[in-house]
Formats: sequence, C-alpha cells, structure tokens
Amino acid sequence: MELIPAPRAVDGPTRCGVELDEDTTLWAGPGTGTTERWLRSTLGPALGLPLTPGPKDGANSLRLCLDDELEPEAYKLSAVVGRGLEIRGGGPAGVFWGAQTLRQLLGADAFRRAPVRPGLVHGIAHRIIEDAPRFGWRGLMLDVARHFMPKDGVLRYLDLMAAHKLNVFHFHLTDDQGWRLEIERYPRLAEIGSWRARTRYGHRASPLWEEKPHGGFYTQDDIREIVAYAAERHITVVPEIDVPGHSQAAIAAYPELGNGDVVDTGSLSVWDDWGVSKNVLAPTDATLRFYEGVFEEVLELFPSTFVHIGGDECAKDQWRKSPAAQARISELGLAGEDGLQSWFVRHFDTWLTARGRRLIGWDEILEGGLADGAAVSSWRGYAGGVTAARSGHDVVMCPEQQVYLDHRQDAGADEPVPIGYVRTLEDVYRFEPVPPQLTEEQARHVLGAQANVWTEVMEDPGRVDYQTFPRLAAFAEAVWSDLPAPADRDFADFERRMTAHYPRLDALGVAYRPPAGPLPWQRRPGVLGRPIEGAPRTCEEARDREPGDPAPWKRDPAWEKRHKGHRRAEIRPHLRTCCKTDHRPGEWANAS
Repeated sequence: MELIPAPRAVDGPTRCGVELDEDTTLWAGPGTGTTERWLRSTLGPALGLPLTPGPKDGANSLRLCLDDELEPEAYKLSAVVGRGLEIRGGGPAGVFWGAQTLRQLLGADAFRRAPVRPGLVHGIAHRIIEDAPRFGWRGLMLDVARHFMPKDGVLRYLDLMAAHKLNVFHFHLTDDQGWRLEIERYPRLAEIGSWRARTRYGHRASPLWEEKPHGGFYTQDDIREIVAYAAERHITVVPEIDVPGHSQAAIAAYPELGNGDVVDTGSLSVWDDWGVSKNVLAPTDATLRFYEGVFEEVLELFPSTFVHIGGDECAKDQWRKSPAAQARISELGLAGEDGLQSWFVRHFDTWLTARGRRLIGWDEILEGGLADGAAVSSWRGYAGGVTAARSGHDVVMCPEQQVYLDHRQDAGADEPVPIGYVRTLEDVYRFEPVPPQLTEEQARHVLGAQANVWTEVMEDPGRVDYQTFPRLAAFAEAVWSDLPAPADRDFADFERRMTAHYPRLDALGVAYRPPAGPLPWQRRPGVLGRPIEGAPRTCEEARDREPGDPAPWKRDPAWEKRHKGHRRAEIRPHLRTCCKTDHRPGEWANAS
C-alpha cells in the first residue's frame, strides 16, 4: 500500500473490495462539513462522481462522522464489503486527513481536476486504516518576500500541503527585498515597499541581473481568502512580519522608521540584492507605535494564536553609530546593542500577549530572555531549540542544515543554482525533530517542525516546486508518522511508495526534481550559487553548549591554525555555515 505519509496501522487489504461509482452517495455527520465540501468540490470532479446525499446506512455510500474516542487529528478509514466506506475522525481535521488518505487509495486520477477516464468504476480493496499524527505542528514556511508568489500560487501550495497532511503555513510576508501585505493605515508599505527596481539572478556572488521591476502584494481581501481557504483544509496560517532587522523595504516606504541620524534613509529603495541589509529599524517610540498599528491589522486578518515577528539577523552597525540608539540604550539601562534588540522583541512579546496571542520568532529572540508564552523557531541548528525547551519555551524545529529546502538536492554539476549543503530525499526522510539530549518532559515543548522554503534563487513557481518536491513528501512523513530512529528508518520502502506518489504529483502539475536528476529546462547553467561541501551535523551529533562555553573555533587549535592570518570578514562565511550548529544563539552572527 503506497500511502505517504505512512499510517500507523492497516488491517488488510483483502481481495474483495468496495467500489465507487455514479451511484455512490455521501452522508456527512455533524462537524464534518469541511470534508464534505472538499469531497464534492475536489475529489468528486476528479473522478466524475456526483456524491449525492444519501442515507447513513447505504451499502454504496461514503460516510463521514466524528468519534470522540479518537485524538482530534486521528482518523479511522474503513472500506468494508457490503458496508461501503466510512471515515471517522476525532475532530473535523481527523475526518479531513482521512479523506486525503482515501484520495491516495483511489490512484493518481483522483488528483486531477476533471475525469480522464469517464465512467470508470474506482475500487478500494477491503481494509481498515487507523492513523494519527506524531506532531501537532507540521509546517511549511514559504518566503514570498524575496520572490512574490501571486495569490493563486499560494492557494495551490495550501492544496499541496493538505495532500501531505501538513497543517501550519508560515507565511513570510516582509523582508528587505519586499513588503507583501496591504496595511490600510500605512498604504506606502504596499505602494512602494512591494516593488524593487531589479533582481539579482542567482546567489549574491552572481554578476547576473534581471533588469526589470519585481514585486506584488496581497490585498486584505486576498489575505482573508487565503486564510479561509486554509481553514477549509485545516491549515493554520501564521503570518511573519520581520522586526527589527530585515526591514529595508519598510524603511524605503517610510524613511522615518530608519536610523536617519547615521544614514540618509530618504534615499533608500527596496533592496535589490540578497543577504542581510544593515538598514534596520530605529529603536524609537514612533517605530513601536508604527508597528503596533501594523500588527493591529495583522491580528484582524489572521486568527492564528501565533504571530511570527522574525527577530533574526539584525545588523547592529547603525545602532552602534547612532547617537539616538546609544541614548536609548543608556536611558533603558540595556546591555549594549544586543540588549536593544531584546528590548524591541520583548515589547511585542508583551503587546501580543496582552491581546491573547503568542509571539514566535527565530532563535535569536532567546537573547535577553522571553515571556513565558513565547515560542521559538530553531533555525540555526538544534541548539536554540534545546535551550528554549530546557527553559520551558515551546519550540518548532526547522534547522537550516536539515530542512531548508533551498539547499541543493545533489552535488551534481547540473543542480540549478546550488545553495548550501546537499540535502537529499533520504536526508530529509531521516530528519528527527526531537534532539536526543532533551528529557521526556523537555521534549514535550517540541510542538513539531517545519520545512522552510527561502526564495532568493527561486525566480518562478517551477523553481519553487523543484526545490520543495519531492523532499516535502519525505518531510511530511517525518513529522506525521511514528517512525523509528533516523538510522533505522526504511528508506527503501519509502522510495518504493514514492514510485506511486510521483504520478500523483504529476497529476497535480508539480514540477518536482526527478529521481534521476534535473530535466533540461530545470537546469540553470552558469548561474552562481553558494554550495557548502561536507555534511551538516545530524540530530544525534548535535551538541548544545551551556552559556559561557567557548565556541568551537576558540577551543579547537586545528581550526585556529587553518584560519591563522585570515581577516574576520574572511572567516565570517565559515561561521555562518559550517559550524553554527555548535554556537550559542547570536554568537556567529556577530562575527564580522
């Protein structure tokens, strides 16, 4: 049985089975309306099945119902001869995930938008499937700030997430290179901040440029549609508004937000290059009030409990030079520029908490301490997540070295715009969200994990597909299924099941990376990337360090010998890649 992600338990199949045809009826019990609508709007048209309403006990029926003996996202799918099909879920989401399993059982034709074999009777072998997810947070982060994805593309990715039983969509809406959300009280954020004059093609070392404007933004009605569409698929949309770094697009729109005492913020435009801009928000009360206004509208649009505030990679250069920033540090009695960033984050932590929401941010927000309800996205390896969990904070694991899907999938020369480590389908399949050094109680703070898709070198939806798939299918199984330890996982069986999954992706129009390598039109010859050689540390090898422990390059004479005589600027790329898993949060980021 070629299901992805793999279910917990299957009884069967046997030779006899259940058929679905034009006479199959659909009965939907209370609380199952989202699945009922999805079956009639998506699965029915794909197979040419009207799925008309019918009795609960019909022999040729599909029945949906809730079962309070199951976990909220758990389901039980039964295909029993003479009794038809039944999907029971512990909650509405459980019923919906059961319907996704039903779709896979019906074959690749069920993933199309119209029947390709009209009149065909579709059968499912007699079986009972019982299933439930391992983690409650099974996420995908999509960066639409670097390369804008129009609304229809976002809705398509929500469908792809649903097909893989992923339930959190982390929506990265703002960055140095673009602001993608309409804010009614600050219209220039969209009018000016959403467009850049040109775009570098490839990594920032590439000499190639696309000399045309790039951009776009979502109106508030677009966002309402996206959030409602996601909710119908039991997906929560978590918005991200970056502060205080990654903010050049906002400063270009409203120069008063920047550090005008050290840079001519009125001359800034939306950044057209990659990397991390040094133009960060000024730590003023006016800036706080401005972003409170932004977040007020964000809270109206996004019902998610969590709101992501970024908080990462905030360059401190301008704050060090700014008399106003230094006066603020002195006024507040802070420990330098790092304390100023912590003050900024804690302000919005308190502000969101007062409104019944929870702040979540990249692991740099640990610097300076957090309120009890704040959560951490651990991206610089596992160490930030370990620190957070040991401090009683909830964690979403998304270590760059493991589940950043912008990283290359192979070491071959044909791999388009190669970024980072080689992270193969098997590597992602063996990803383990819970670090082994956590106790059982600490591990409960690991809400789950997410795969991150950063789009600097993904100039169109085809490139996004190529980098995301098929690895997202492996990730989905790693966070849904009850798998053994990474080294003991049966990747050969997963590959076997993928042979049936590729036709499903084909039917959905996904431009995935084929197992044999990129197709000719998927290659980008001559476009520079940033490959990193070697292998990143695995979860078992990762070792967090207590505060005060020396960094690896300070305790390893061989490392110092290799880099003797190098300027710190030359060492910085190494710190930002090869060994950052071992560093305290923020340590490598400040090496410049």
